[in-house]
Amino acid sequence: MQQFITLQHIYNYHNIQEEIKIEGIALVKNVHQLHPHYINFKHQFDGLLLSYCSKGSLRIAINFQEYTICPGDWAVVLPQLILNPQEVSDDFEVTSILMSLDFISAYPILREFITNNEVRQHPVICPKQQNNHPLDSFLRLLEEYYFESAAQNKKNIIQYVIFALITAISDSYQTLCAQRGIVKTRKAQVVDDFYLNLSQHYKTERQATFYAEKLHLSPQYLTTLIKQETGYSLTHWIEHVVILHAKSLLKSSDMPINEISHELHFADTSLFCRYFKRCTLLTPTQFREIE
Repeated sequence: MQQFITLQHIYNYHNIQEEIKIEGIALVKNVHQLHPHYINFKHQFDGLLLSYCSKGSLRIAINFQEYTICPGDWAVVLPQLILNPQEVSDDFEVTSILMSLDFISAYPILREFITNNEVRQHPVICPKQQNNHPLDSFLRLLEEYYFESAAQNKKNIIQYVIFALITAISDSYQTLCAQRGIVKTRKAQVVDDFYLNLSQHYKTERQATFYAEKLHLSPQYLTTLIKQETGYSLTHWIEHVVILHAKSLLKSSDMPINEISHELHFADTSLFCRYFKRCTLLTPTQFREIE
């Protein structure tokens, strides 16, 4: 069984109160045991997940590769990755920051981060092994403002702390080489290679045949494998990445819609608008006007 989890699910599962909710962001602190909704099946979070382990351990498969998360470790789980918890210690404590895709799409720094293949291939890091500790400080500051602060600009402050945290995590990845050489299953490698090719070619290529040829596979085999291993069709993932970039351009730039259509290599603006509305139920103009 596999489940697709959204930020609204997180709000509901953890009873996050309305007075501390910030649109597009959730912070879940000191989870001593995995929530029942996360165990005994694979699941994906519809956004970016950052988790810091402060105590105990968790054995988990992330995109089919098994990891043991221990105190001081960060799990950096990008959109599209499949989580399958295996075993958790009785004293396990973790603090998680979750960001929706709509929140990510509004900020280029976050969009660039979630397309980083190094992060995708190495989702568990231990910055303390690098004598690199600012992540802990950013997390404490984030907790203080999220749970306790009544600052007038609380949302903006939290956003900038998250940007600083992401930058610090990116710096950690620049010096992390020890995890390279992990042996993956053939299926896991195909899924990773598909995501990598998709991140490089989504602007111009939206057909299964192109990605199958890049991976030296038949379109039928690749389509079936992606569906079996991720729970979603190959077409879904192509649309997912195209729409994420379109949302980013709509929210973070003043580009006219016809230029965004051209940037994404649609034949004409009306085709882009129909594509966007089919995927989001909103026109590009309606999405841009949402605060």
